[in-house]
Amino acid sequence: MKVKLLSRNPDDYVRETKIDIHRVPRNYDPTLHPFEVPREYTRALNATKLERVFAKPFIASLDGHRDGVHCMAKHFKSLSTIISGACNGEIKVWNLMKRECVRTIPAHTGFVRGISSRFCGTSFFSVGDDKTIKQWKMEGPAFDEEEEPMHTILGKTVYTGIDHHWRDGVFATCGQQVDIWDEQRTSPIRSFTWSVDSISSVKFNPIETNLLASCASDRNIVLYDMRQATPLKKVIMDLRTNAVCWNPLEAFIFTGANEDYNLYTFDMRNLDSSLMVHKDHVSAVLDVDYSPTGREFVSASFDKSIRIFPADKGHSREVYHTKRMQHVMCVKWSADNKYILCGSDEMNIRLWKANASEKLGVLMPREKAALNYNQKLKEKFQHHPQIRRIARHRHLPKMIYNQAKELRIMKEAQRKKQLNLRKHSKPGSVPFVAERKKHIVAVVK
Repeated sequence: MKVKLLSRNPDDYVRETKIDIHRVPRNYDPTLHPFEVPREYTRALNATKLERVFAKPFIASLDGHRDGVHCMAKHFKSLSTIISGACNGEIKVWNLMKRECVRTIPAHTGFVRGISSRFCGTSFFSVGDDKTIKQWKMEGPAFDEEEEPMHTILGKTVYTGIDHHWRDGVFATCGQQVDIWDEQRTSPIRSFTWSVDSISSVKFNPIETNLLASCASDRNIVLYDMRQATPLKKVIMDLRTNAVCWNPLEAFIFTGANEDYNLYTFDMRNLDSSLMVHKDHVSAVLDVDYSPTGREFVSASFDKSIRIFPADKGHSREVYHTKRMQHVMCVKWSADNKYILCGSDEMNIRLWKANASEKLGVLMPREKAALNYNQKLKEKFQHHPQIRRIARHRHLPKMIYNQAKELRIMKEAQRKKQLNLRKHSKPGSVPFVAERKKHIVAVVK
């Protein structure tokens, strides 16, 4: 008689943490698991609740400035280095791993209006109210009061912003006009003007590196090409745009932070309509910065909060605030997509997690598997009312909560007024204007 034996290695059925706990083989036949969906729903609900319990995004506060933080810049090569400029003309270089200031430079007289790191990371540029452009070494003596800049360019007007080219030794400044500079020369190689008002921000495109975008106080967002003698085109908004930022993975997409509490995402090939209007702030939006993935961006506002928006959605997925944080002037998303830095009026730079409930540190394989499983469950049941309600809930300061409520009432009143006007007017005399076109006054080419 012939006997066949099943032979299994017992090591395949033992958990890696404890030797005495054996893994039980599972049969995945759905007929044997009639209550699988209710069980998964309960797990998804618990995972959503735990996500909100562990949502503690604040990591650290970098304290050291003696005046409000006005601008920040990321190091092109180092994840742990950040440069900040204050309203008293002081520049500080920070080490984020140690959470301490490694260098202080008394750089300008008056505000530091802009800072930009060189593309190779060996030096950085700064502009200020004293009409100068200064280049500083990235590595220098700590807390040296007598440190001198590598180069100084004295201009005729105040420079309000600066940005460095992503590949070449070229940088752009803005003030009464946009100037393109070569690092080896003391006069601009090209200047662009299209209006008489001051330009507050200029940004190079990280993909199509010859393109620039700027925003001016006369409500314009202007696009330039370094290879041409004149600007390309401009879009005029209802209110002024304070800052602009390009999507790092989609060459033609940029987002502007506006005074009307909204952010507008545009495709530069079609400026007649914005791709998306991002609403949630209850005061002027002062700065915006994209994540390295291009899927999200973070905005800083006068309402003492920062918000994280998905690039393709109109409402924020996260809002960060503290009791002591005042008007947020600048914000940056770290190059590893894990952290957010913001500088505010009360002299602090704050470090936040980009994902509020993410666990910092090394994850064990079983922890990773559990997190991935819970994430898939949350995605599967995200539209169920109870889970959606818990996942969407955010605590807001009383001031923001009340202002948001008041804004909703005002917008509803305007909507009803438009409906009544359209109802009692001749057909076609009150045209319907889409929200994405409503705030655009004109496009000039």
